[in-house]
Amino acid sequence: MGENLISENLVSIEEAADLVSDGQTLALGGMTLYRRPIGFVKALLRRSPRPRNLTLLSFTGSMESDLLIGAGCVRQLRSAYFGLESFGLAPMFTQSVQSGGVKVIEETEASIVMGLRAAIAGVGFMPSRAWLGTDLPSLRPDVKTVTDPYNDDELLAFPAIPCDVAVIHGLAGDKHGNVLINNNLGIDMELVYVADTVLATVEALVDELRPTTEGVIIPYPGCDMLAHLPAGAAPTSCYPWYPVDGGTILKYIEACNSGCFAEFLDDFLQQ
Repeated sequence: MGENLISENLVSIEEAADLVSDGQTLALGGMTLYRRPIGFVKALLRRSPRPRNLTLLSFTGSMESDLLIGAGCVRQLRSAYFGLESFGLAPMFTQSVQSGGVKVIEETEASIVMGLRAAIAGVGFMPSRAWLGTDLPSLRPDVKTVTDPYNDDELLAFPAIPCDVAVIHGLAGDKHGNVLINNNLGIDMELVYVADTVLATVEALVDELRPTTEGVIIPYPGCDMLAHLPAGAAPTSCYPWYPVDGGTILKYIEACNSGCFAEFLDDFLQQ
């Protein structure tokens, strides 16, 4: 049965890119500059036409999301942080927000977590004390006040966050459809439960994954599809396979700041 599973679940990166439709919510896994599904984003941007009006969902947005914003694929974004870590600001995100080209749905770590918990639980919202006493609710009219029926405390109701497609990048996948990710999880495990369709791009295909202290295994059927994509997180890191490629990230920033995003992207998509 295991041999059939891998043949049924294994897709090409081009087939994987076709999973995304205009107007959908796309979640991109990983964390800051680590294990980001850049290879998938490149395949998405090679499509003709490219998807439009996407909502991007990520715990932290980075180069993978910045590329989609620069290419004009994104309508709105929900993320607790967007940047290139020690390399500074994410240039296309910064430009697009300042020009009004992308709508930012204000989020914090707590609001994203509560929204995902609500979606996982199959309910419309998750109550929390987060944001109480702050001005954040004024930026999010969809976050409403509710009363705890047991003690009459005031709480905030964070609406469930839906997700059509989630893409994570893993170290390896096996013939059963299991996927290994490293211990820098971000919200990848939650995305597996929330998204209607989950794709994992993986550095390697192996016969069978074994439990390890160096990572976490997402068991089948957590990921609906696997795509074999070596170096699929580059130029971000995929420990222990390869480190962050700082040179490429610096070239990206320089190109964007010089008004040469399109030229960089054309060259990047050919690599």
